[in-house]
Amino acid sequence: MHDLKIFIELTRLNKPIGFMLLFWPCAWGLNYAVHYGVQNSNYFFYLLLFFLGSVLMRSAGCIVNDIVDKDLDQKVERTKKRPLASGEIGIKKASSYVLILCSIAFLVLIQFNHKTILLGMSSMILAFSYPFMKRITYWPQLFLGLTFNWGIIMAWFAMDNQINYEIVALYLAAIFWTLGYDTIYGVQDMSDDEIIGIKSTAIKFKENIKIFVFLCYFVSIIILTYLFSFKIGINFFSLFFILFISSLLFQIIYFKKDNPKTCLDAFKINNLSGLFLFLSISF
Repeated sequence: MHDLKIFIELTRLNKPIGFMLLFWPCAWGLNYAVHYGVQNSNYFFYLLLFFLGSVLMRSAGCIVNDIVDKDLDQKVERTKKRPLASGEIGIKKASSYVLILCSIAFLVLIQFNHKTILLGMSSMILAFSYPFMKRITYWPQLFLGLTFNWGIIMAWFAMDNQINYEIVALYLAAIFWTLGYDTIYGVQDMSDDEIIGIKSTAIKFKENIKIFVFLCYFVSIIILTYLFSFKIGINFFSLFFILFISSLLFQIIYFKKDNPKTCLDAFKINNLSGLFLFLSISF
């Protein structure tokens, strides 16, 4: 039972917001393909595969992140009790978990067509290089956006096996969404991060943090409005799209940079945001 507890803490399986934020873009890509007129009888099967893949790869990514950040996590109040940082588990055993999770994820990936498999394999480069970005740039959140929303492109290729500019636009909108919500998340650790030299958009824009998050969400909404209203006929005033926009605006109003709990709460709302956008495309 102790090993299971450590595994769950390592993979954050007790915090589903992480893998859901990886899954929603995949679901958007699938639904956008359907509304674009792509005929593919494997839709529900693919939806399940992308969910499983999101859980597996998010779990593996969390362990890799903790291995890379082991020494840094020991200096941050929020992360110092993580299993690797606290010494409850060694790097060798944690690495074996990564190998197992990635192997299972590969079995999921090979259920798709060749192009989707190649895209999935290439995403590994993004996923496992992300933990290093906070050491070299103030824009690790942008890199996370590129990584976490890659599933949009994969989902489109799974359904249609070719690219178009509109799915790239959806990917771009999702990147700005991630840039906004992960900046809010990063506010929690600003004080510790500045002391130990970690970079983030939260630190870069700390004097105008709400303006920056607003601009990120605004760009995302503008791109989505264009795609939905003018390309696939989703009414801008549809209930679910209004709820999506409202959920983003509420986050901006709610979070306070001197109150970490409000930042975490606002960040978690993005699970609902992802669901609302999924339903916007669905109905």
